Amino acid sequence: GLGFNIVGGTDQQYISNDSSIYVSRIKKDGAAYLDGRLQEGDKILAINGKDLKDLRHKDAVELFRNAGYDVSLKIQRRLQPQNGPVGHQGDGESGGLPLAAILVPGLALAAAAVWILLRYRQRM
Repeated sequence: GLGFNIVGGTDQQYISNDSSIYVSRIKKDGAAYLDGRLQEGDKILAINGKDLKDLRHKDAVELFRNAGYDVSLKIQRRLQPQNGPVGHQGDGESGGLPLAAILVPGLALAAAAVWILLRYRQRM
């Protein structure tokens, strides 16, 4: 699967008077988690160019299940993490650099520097 759960639809509104589809959970080590761009609370506007407006929940689920290997999502980013309904800003493709893309190489460099320092001290 794509590695995330969705909520919403015309028959299961997540937010009052809003039948949009939202990301409710990103599964650890799933495709969405590993990609790093999608966030819990994001509104999904379209999948592979197919508008998700005014769909029942089960119909939206079927679109995701049949999306294929290469999936393109058009999302509307939430303003900030919160529990329950979320605010949004702008629409468009998700983007940006995941925090892990910055932290992991930085931590690897720091670990390498410590290792080199310890090896250098042992030889003295």
